[in-house]
Amino acid sequence: MDWSQIETWPNSDLSRRGQGPVHRWHIQEKGAGQTILMLHGAGGSTHSYRDLMPTLAEDHHVVALDLPGQGFTQLGARHRCGLDAMAEDIAHLCAQEGWAPAVIIGHSAGAAVALRLAESDLSPRGQAPLVIGINAALAQFKGLAGLLFPVMAKALAAVPFTASLFSGASSNPERIKALIGSTGSDLDAPGLALYRRLVGDRNHVDGTLLMMAQWKLDPLLARLPTHPSEVHFLVGERDTTVPPDVSEKAAARMPNATVHRLAGLGHLAHEERPAETVALIRQIIRKSSS
Repeated sequence: MDWSQIETWPNSDLSRRGQGPVHRWHIQEKGAGQTILMLHGAGGSTHSYRDLMPTLAEDHHVVALDLPGQGFTQLGARHRCGLDAMAEDIAHLCAQEGWAPAVIIGHSAGAAVALRLAESDLSPRGQAPLVIGINAALAQFKGLAGLLFPVMAKALAAVPFTASLFSGASSNPERIKALIGSTGSDLDAPGLALYRRLVGDRNHVDGTLLMMAQWKLDPLLARLPTHPSEVHFLVGERDTTVPPDVSEKAAARMPNATVHRLAGLGHLAHEERPAETVALIRQIIRKSSS
């Protein structure tokens, strides 16, 4: 997205640019104390945490990033949009900025990035941080979709003007409302308008397609039984994008994982009821620290 629009974005007073080894990042930062790093899901941006960040920053140092090529983060290398590459580049950014996250929060695919970043070879802290995954996308696509989706995403990402055509066709207000509704979530008009802006931006759509095309989850899933972090999965019971049993099955394979169900909420649970989500996150952090 065009940086000239940043003043109209949620929490823009917290926004700045950071030049990493690869990408030119959009960073939002506020507060003091232990660092909480917040990572959005595929197709999202820092706006996803717009109502969580100011409250959590009352007693923590909170950092939110736009993932490479999405939102206002300028992509520096088109081949570095997969899970491992993203986590590596975020780890380098953390080292550069002097961040040592005690807590990493990730939504959907961002939860997979959080888990990868928390592993011992990448963890900016030198020890495993607490990981909180909101409707964590930790399952492969099933059946034929599992074979076709990565191929389709690669083809779409490689064809010139595909992102422009997709963004133009999908930014219709009614289509955005239907898209969000299909995730099991119900957002207000301002929330829908933010997603409309994202989906209507060619560069954002291009970055999202690249992320999907390069996504390889199997190695991380294979290592879940030895994951070093304490992990908490927040699960919207109405989530139709990542069914609740995905987190339950992942937690069952991990040495120190807990599932918290959120009644009546969908894939964007933290945007639907931010106060409830913040209260649960604070409770988890307090119990983990005691």
